[in-house]
Order: sequence, then structure tokens, then C-alpha cells
Amino acid sequence: MNGRGEGPGEPLRERSGGGKATEPSGVDLARVALRAAKEQARARGAAAQQKKQARRGGGLRSGARADGRDPLPLGSAINRLITERGWETPAAVGGVMGRWPQIVGEDLANHCVPLRYDEDPDERVLTVQCDSTAWATQLRLLAPQLVARLNADLGQGTVRFIKVLGPGVPQRRFGPLRAPGSTGPGDTYG
Repeated sequence: MNGRGEGPGEPLRERSGGGKATEPSGVDLARVALRAAKEQARARGAAAQQKKQARRGGGLRSGARADGRDPLPLGSAINRLITERGWETPAAVGGVMGRWPQIVGEDLANHCVPLRYDEDPDERVLTVQCDSTAWATQLRLLAPQLVARLNADLGQGTVRFIKVLGPGVPQRRFGPLRAPGSTGPGDTYG
């Protein structure tokens, strides 16, 4: 093609000063043939290996040593999932809600219940509802110490503020008769 070789994989022929090309020797031809045979064997072997894996169900099988495909204990699998998905803070706060009596004490836990946690980086607010205004006032006074205790347990800056809600007001129902679906005295009839 370029005057020095016959094509890809062919040995280069040197030109002498007279313009006549020298023929490759038997050793050069044997090397070229061996290289071509090795490449063909490699390609056939790779194709055969892929065909064999496809018949088996694909992929490699687990061996005697542990690797990433082996079954995990449930706790390890859950921890791995939490870490991969970035759920560390919500899971920790959920644990706080489950351990609320141990964190704040039985007396306070009997009257105050955590409702939700806003994990927005600017907010990080834990909302707590109390069953009376007296307990709501008590919790508002204890909020700085409770925030410090929660941050010590969960990690610094996890909870910035505790929002305290008073008791929920029951719906007012006047009289024995009422229109179905009405919400009370503010409802219009018609």
C-alpha cells in the first residue's frame, strides 16, 4: 500500500537503493502467522466464554470466598441501603422519635409527642405537640437543653429549633342534630 508493506499485519519490506523489495524470510512469516493465529484463538475463546456465561444465566458465580454478591445479614443490608441513599439523618431522627421517652424522660414523654422533623438545611425543626398549655410552656423553657441533648445524640446541627404546639382543639358540635359533613357553626346550610 505504502510501498513498504502489503497491508495490516504484514511485515515491512525494505527497499534497497535499486527500488527492489526484499522478501520476508521464513522466520518473519512464521511470526506473522503465529500472531494471527493467537488473535483468532483469543477472539474464539472470548466468544465461547460469553456464550457459556449466557447459558448459565450470565455473570460469574460466587465462589468459596466472600464477595459483594453474597447474602448479607438484614442489619448490614439496611445500613448499606441507608448509606447509599443518603438517609442517615432521617433515619437517626426516626430513631429519636422511637426513643423519645428515653431521651426526654418518662414524665415529659407522657405529655409531649414529636410529630415531624423538617430536614431542610435552613430549617431543621423538630415539631412537638403537648397535651396541655402548661406542658407546652414547660417544653418551651426546656427547648435549649433538649436541642443540645438531641444534637449530642444525632450530630451537631441536626436540630436547630424545637417548635412547640399546644393541645389540639376538638371540633365543636352543637346540639343533637347536625347536617352531615358540616364543620360546625361556621358552616353554611345550602
